[in-house]
Amino acid sequence: MQQSIKKVNYAVALSLGLLIAACGTNKAGDDSGTEYSTEQVESKVTPTGDTVAVLLQTDDNMKYDKSEIKVKEGQVVKLILHHKGTMPKKAMGHNFVLLKQGVDLEDFGNAAAKAKSPDFNLPSDIMSKAIANTPMIGGGETVTIEFLTPAKGTYQYLCSYPGHYGMMQGVFIVE
Repeated sequence: MQQSIKKVNYAVALSLGLLIAACGTNKAGDDSGTEYSTEQVESKVTPTGDTVAVLLQTDDNMKYDKSEIKVKEGQVVKLILHHKGTMPKKAMGHNFVLLKQGVDLEDFGNAAAKAKSPDFNLPSDIMSKAIANTPMIGGGETVTIEFLTPAKGTYQYLCSYPGHYGMMQGVFIVE
């Protein structure tokens, strides 16, 4: 009888733990649980003092919703990457990688495609060519990063998931 009660208690504890984990957020790197209204989703760049919030969205069609992002030199960029699709990271993962000036986008994209990490983490020799990047996320996930804008100029950004850079790229303009 006591062993039976222990098994039930264990099963209840395990179920409760799984329930709590399932109720958590699936938003990679953003534990705020923030949902985005249509108004927020349609906004391009929202200045908030010395910080500028940029919402960049992706989907299962291998595209960003913006091909150009403009910010001011010296601002902190709070980049929110939201994957509106439903496919998992292994099938249709997306990220944001802001390249340093002079880095060839195609060379970077091809080198990234050769990286065979199960979580799509890029080797440090490739990432040394980037200013900022998010982790790879799947459908329904959101990740937020913050970084200081680089010097005035035009920079390129891309998704480093194998083969995506051809369609998922844009320019990041610092004024």
